[in-house]
Amino acid sequence: MNLLNKIAIVTGGTKGIGRAIASALVGESLSVCISARHQNEIETAVAELNQSGLGKAMGFVCDVRDYDQVKTLIDHTVKELGGLDVLINNAGIGAFESVAETSPEDFRSVLETNLFGVFYACHRAIPEMKRRGGGYIINISSLAGANPHPNMAAYNASKFGLNGFSEALMQEVRHDNIKVSYIMPGSVNTEFGGDSPSDEKSWQLTPDDIARVVVDLLRHDHRALPSRIEIRPSKPPKK
Repeated sequence: MNLLNKIAIVTGGTKGIGRAIASALVGESLSVCISARHQNEIETAVAELNQSGLGKAMGFVCDVRDYDQVKTLIDHTVKELGGLDVLINNAGIGAFESVAETSPEDFRSVLETNLFGVFYACHRAIPEMKRRGGGYIINISSLAGANPHPNMAAYNASKFGLNGFSEALMQEVRHDNIKVSYIMPGSVNTEFGGDSPSDEKSWQLTPDDIARVVVDLLRHDHRALPSRIEIRPSKPPKK
């Protein structure tokens, strides 16, 4: 994809992996709309992203569990920036308890954020991309989408579902010049799941590692589609 004058949305774009992806895209001179649930976090992130002087960043409050909010996010981006070429579905949450301890509300929230939210965004973005002659959808999944773990049933279910959704969608829209890829990171040094970034976890991936993969995908020749990408720490602690 020629990235010149392209327009992107990054959900969950104020911190962690989403923030690194947004920064990388702005650095490639894209116009980027980031979304999150808190206005103050968006304002801070947008101000910092716009300091690069390359691409342009703006933000919009959106809870991806709500289809109307996702629709408004995409409509606003198209109106303000002129279209939509790249959609990065990054917003995600986890619930790390046993099935017996997980509340129905928490289970529903994980599925609605990690899976339903992706469907909502793709459902609204695809017609816009078709009008632009094509586009690229990149879903941020997890190695937990292929490797089940105890006390992660809700998260596993959401990411297994996301992987299957991504594979099916990829086949549906490939002849509309819309590419679909999903990235499955292993341990990333972020605040996800209530954790906090730490120098003690320097063996983990960084958000910039994932952002680099996103840019590499966008730069692939149109004939090539790396649809499923696994990335993991090269030297995790020995067990």
